[in-house]
Amino acid sequence: MTKLLRMNRRSFLKSSATGVALAGLAPGLLGSTAAAQAALTVGFIYVGPKDDYGYNQAHAEGAAVIKAMPGVTVIEEENVPETVDVQKTMESMINLDGASLIFPTSFGYFDPHMLEMAKKYPDVQFRHCGGMWKEGVHPENTGSYFGYIGQGQYLNGIAAGHATKSKKIGFVAAKPIPQVLQNINSFLLGARSVDPAITCQVIFTGEWSLAVKEAEATNALVDQGADVITCHVDSPKVVVETAAGRGAFVCGYHANQSPLAPEKYLTGAEWAWGNVYTDFVKKAQAGEKLGNFVRGGLKDGFVKMSPLGPAVPEAGRKQFETTLGEIMAGGFSVFKGGIKDNKGNVVVAEGKSFPEDAIELESMDYLVEGVVGSTS
Repeated sequence: MTKLLRMNRRSFLKSSATGVALAGLAPGLLGSTAAAQAALTVGFIYVGPKDDYGYNQAHAEGAAVIKAMPGVTVIEEENVPETVDVQKTMESMINLDGASLIFPTSFGYFDPHMLEMAKKYPDVQFRHCGGMWKEGVHPENTGSYFGYIGQGQYLNGIAAGHATKSKKIGFVAAKPIPQVLQNINSFLLGARSVDPAITCQVIFTGEWSLAVKEAEATNALVDQGADVITCHVDSPKVVVETAAGRGAFVCGYHANQSPLAPEKYLTGAEWAWGNVYTDFVKKAQAGEKLGNFVRGGLKDGFVKMSPLGPAVPEAGRKQFETTLGEIMAGGFSVFKGGIKDNKGNVVVAEGKSFPEDAIELESMDYLVEGVVGSTS
């Protein structure tokens, strides 16, 4: 989509009298033929480019899957900031394109932007990636979906634990929100299942996409002895290429980054959004209620792992495959007692374990013992 078209879509309702008139119409009235009503138009909104080797690409790959489904039209817009701009994009998708199901994928789209649009357009379904939808608090035509990708980061940690020589691994993170903290902790816990002496240093950049800071953070981690790096930022491309360029091994996130560092890439925790979006679309086409709080892990097809790279030793491959099998069988717990945070407080008591779907994990506010860094 050209820059001009993106600008027109966002500014249409603000600058056009026609747009003002259209905003008062119920979704679907612009082309209310039987054929149009039978079809489904789905909108996807991305905070960055669709080819970022990361968060946005993973969602775009999922959108590509449903493009092939009969009766489905997919509308996409990339590089939409987490501001009122995303509200304009949603409105244009609804009023110009007839979208009745919208996926605003970025973290900051949820509150207030998606919630405001959901109140204004009660006949449109909105589903957000990662948001904490609450019954009785948020509109019924909204919802949240996410995956237990901490399982993938635990497996990343196993690969890292077998590859590290310094017993120091590193994590470049955007913001200390629960999903990010869970990934950091899972990565170290996986590595410590190999060697309890391993530590993980984390550096927070403060934003989802800051290439300069991501490169600086990666270099700082390598300078301080980390020889395996992973991350939770929108596009891992800079982290992967910088780490590999410094001779460190890398574990991927969001999508498959192995083409960026084929010799240094150990494995990666990837999203499998095509499965999730297919299920949502099938339900919408059948007139069925969409789930408001949808979650799943590796065994549910929400998450997948990149193939193991050539640098993973045989012992690492065996532990990786064994653990993956346990996760796929169900009942595997990454967070099982006793675990302390890096301030010495017990966060998982001895004998207790949290299943993958434990709601407590979605409000995680600590870093586990062995993580060098702070949430504030």
